[in-house]
Amino acid sequence: MACLIAAPASGSGKTLLSLSLIAYARSRGKSLQPFKVGPDYLDPQLLTAAAERSCRNLDLPLCGEAWVRDSFHGHGGRAELCLVEGVMGLYDGIGPTSEGSSAAVARLLQLPVVLVVDAGGQAQSLAALVRGFQLHDPKLKLAGVVLNRVSTPRHRQLMQEVLDGIGVPLLGCLPRTVELSLPSRHLGLAPAHEIEAFRQRLGAWARLAEDHLDLNALLPLLQAPVLGPDPVQQQMDRQPQTTGLEPIPVAVAMDQAFHFRYPEMQDWLDALAMPVLPWHPLANEPPPAEAQGLILPGGFPELHARDLSQCKQSLEGLRQWVGQRPIYAECGGMLLMGQSLTDAEGEAHAMAGVLPFHAQKGQLQVGYRKLQADQDGLLLRRGDVLTGHEFHRWKLSADSPDAIDSKLSGGSVGNLESLWQVEGWQVPQRREGWNHPRLHASWVHLHWGGCWTISCRWRAAVETAMARNKVASSPGRSHDPRSSENAGD
Repeated sequence: MACLIAAPASGSGKTLLSLSLIAYARSRGKSLQPFKVGPDYLDPQLLTAAAERSCRNLDLPLCGEAWVRDSFHGHGGRAELCLVEGVMGLYDGIGPTSEGSSAAVARLLQLPVVLVVDAGGQAQSLAALVRGFQLHDPKLKLAGVVLNRVSTPRHRQLMQEVLDGIGVPLLGCLPRTVELSLPSRHLGLAPAHEIEAFRQRLGAWARLAEDHLDLNALLPLLQAPVLGPDPVQQQMDRQPQTTGLEPIPVAVAMDQAFHFRYPEMQDWLDALAMPVLPWHPLANEPPPAEAQGLILPGGFPELHARDLSQCKQSLEGLRQWVGQRPIYAECGGMLLMGQSLTDAEGEAHAMAGVLPFHAQKGQLQVGYRKLQADQDGLLLRRGDVLTGHEFHRWKLSADSPDAIDSKLSGGSVGNLESLWQVEGWQVPQRREGWNHPRLHASWVHLHWGGCWTISCRWRAAVETAMARNKVASSPGRSHDPRSSENAGD
């Protein structure tokens, strides 16, 4: 029943092996459902493009055991084949623990492990390395090893004899070749849309699998799990008043600057009758006028800061939304709302000017975060405790209070407040984010599969804003701003 592709450390070749197996399966007309352990956005984009199926994240800290199990069976069971790509090293989890690690997911789902090892410069030391991983957790089943960067037939024969000596199957040897390498950038692998001739590379990866992997041993390890029910539909069936909903369109920013989205966001929007209208900020267009809510996901706006600053219609359209219709912004999406954004070369570019900060390059901030809401907000209620993930290299410097857009400061609309208390491993508790009845903006990414209240409260917030705006625009309604109440927010 499927397998988990793991490694001793990042950069060993997990994604290359996963792509090669996917490409081979697709070249033979087989459907394959990919999964990725952890909160990664970039590797799943590559796996999605190769498999032509949305890669699903199996993230225990963000989503919990029940969701991970339901997602694996609910999606994996729909294809003929299935694989799970691990994250970092096999046992690497939160801080010094294995919590949330690939090993934890393998144990939960009872998946055999295929270990990818960089064999460059090794001989008998490989035995010590593999045996260490094999014996560290007796509950895990090591199905075999794939060696990466094996340069010559002599090297391969040497590695074969070493593994034979400890009774571990050798499942293939991938050659050292520049043509098959995956380009990287400051936050990981480059997304699929930036890899030149991606389709041609799929052909090369398929041939790589056929020529260098023991497919007779590997393909049986890719058999799909027993089909389970759709996880989102399961949650929907448990919630009251989620049937017969009137459609409410919402806009989602999606282009080369904004593309960090878990597929569960789309699933929940579909299930709650909120059809998605794509918005392309880099195309210099305002958000779709018919949309009643706006989602700004993360991505790489810092790499497109100059172009974004010149998209006047996009920025002005965003400013017009503020305080009128709900906005949900994560990480890179939040940066679009600031005063300025410094690009990778250190040049600052004007953004929408809605939130009181300037963004410059800083130190890497990465890890799971415990989140506790101090007050009610767009998606939060006082006392809520959630888990999110932070991953960025930019930092914010505060601007003067009078830089806040007037639509978000003072009067009946209400003042901006911090969103929540945030803490993590070796990260002291701090206040973070921007909170307003019609705005949620934060560095922290949330996984909508891990907490159904996020999506349901999003729908409720959009409905409330629509009702308020309808009353405010009705004939005879006073335009005194004090007449606009926040009831229901």
